[in-house]
Amino acid sequence: MSRRDALNSVERRVRRLATRLGIHLMTCQKPDKRVLAHGGYMLRDAKTMKIVYGDKEYLFSADLDEVEAWLNAQRQ
Repeated sequence: MSRRDALNSVERRVRRLATRLGIHLMTCQKPDKRVLAHGGYMLRDAKTMKIVYGDKEYLFSADLDEVEAWLNAQRQ
């Protein structure tokens, strides 16, 4: 695995992309079993403070790849 694909690098890249779109990347501070199995991230609109992605079945249900794909789709 290269440095470019390390979790911290990907998280920073996604956080920068979200910030450009006016969205906050939120991470779960106290994960439960569901979050540990899949997910751990959620997106919140910076202006309205409403959750825009990652709260479908439970809070912080999105993983980092899904968040990045969603942000890239919003950018288009």
